[in-house]
Amino acid sequence: MTTIDGPRVDPARWQRVYENDCAVPAGADLPALVDELAGALRDPDPEVRDGYPYVVLRTWIERDVVDGPLRVRLGTVMADRFEDPEVQARAFAPLVLDMIVRRGDLDPAWTAAFRRWYPAEEDLRGHDPEVGWLHAVAHGADLLGTLGLHPEVPPADMPALAAARLLSPTDELFAQQEDDRLAQAVARCLTRPDLTEAEATGWLDPLGAHFAAGRPPGVPTTPAHTSNALRTLRMLYLLADLGVRLHRGGPRVPLHHAAAVKRRLAEVLEPAFQAY
Repeated sequence: MTTIDGPRVDPARWQRVYENDCAVPAGADLPALVDELAGALRDPDPEVRDGYPYVVLRTWIERDVVDGPLRVRLGTVMADRFEDPEVQARAFAPLVLDMIVRRGDLDPAWTAAFRRWYPAEEDLRGHDPEVGWLHAVAHGADLLGTLGLHPEVPPADMPALAAARLLSPTDELFAQQEDDRLAQAVARCLTRPDLTEAEATGWLDPLGAHFAAGRPPGVPTTPAHTSNALRTLRMLYLLADLGVRLHRGGPRVPLHHAAAVKRRLAEVLEPAFQAY
């Protein structure tokens, strides 16, 4: 397993870097600094993990300060984090991988690690009073949407992974619009022109079977994961109608086979409206 974790981070130091337009400090060892920032992204202190170190790392990746070989090394570390015992490490790994894949880097091993982790993650809390923001569902959704647009990822794979996440039992209701984030991610995947109509709709079949089965006997209320799935698919229907923005502030792009997707969503959701 590749490791890149550095020493405990001083947030004030990285605030100074941020305030200097994120310039690399003179004479600094860039790989060592990236090691330190990678370590910050698994820190249980939210001021360390979700503050200036995160912003500086994001900026350096966007500006190609972190070059290709170092990005690949960092990506492997983040993929390994999907097996980390600490939830904040697992939940923040997809954010960094999303930045890296957006720059054009992709290792199939990263995708495989993400496929194993996303539907299996059990800690779906949005926020912890001590550890801060976690948002595994939303952060994973962002990476899912980016992978789903990558030409090296089969076009039906990421929508199917979203369905697996929605069908995984949990007692945690999505919060802070995590259902919307996941719906937007799937919608982005469904803009790919190489999707067949069967691929654009077939990933919904397991969800259709789940809703058609109705509430389990002896369960007095709608299970949390069923509620999460319902709300996610309702938003997806809206996006299939309106189109989805591939980038913040960009134009809306129509979903490929949008009419067929809307028809299938209506068929899948109808039994749920009757049963719940």
